[in-house]
Amino acid sequence: MLARPGPVLVDFWAPWCKPCELLEPVVRDLARRHAGRVTLARLNVDEHPRSAARYDVLTLPTLILFRDGAPVERLAGAVKAERLERAMTPHLTSG
Repeated sequence: MLARPGPVLVDFWAPWCKPCELLEPVVRDLARRHAGRVTLARLNVDEHPRSAARYDVLTLPTLILFRDGAPVERLAGAVKAERLERAMTPHLTSG
């Protein structure tokens, strides 16, 4: 998934994480508004601890934006929609 063309936003979360719960609709809305320009992937760190460790995810939620398989932006904690949008915008593909 990370090697696909265009940016991929990975939401590292856990079901017990309240800030993750709060951020999930923000992330989904952003992905919906930028459909065709960014791919959203959600990764449950409890089910995939090695993937979380590989990217040094120590805080939940953590959002990592990948471009051509490499991380280009990283946000930790329950960030506001505006901050996430600002971080993503330079990396979005034409739509």
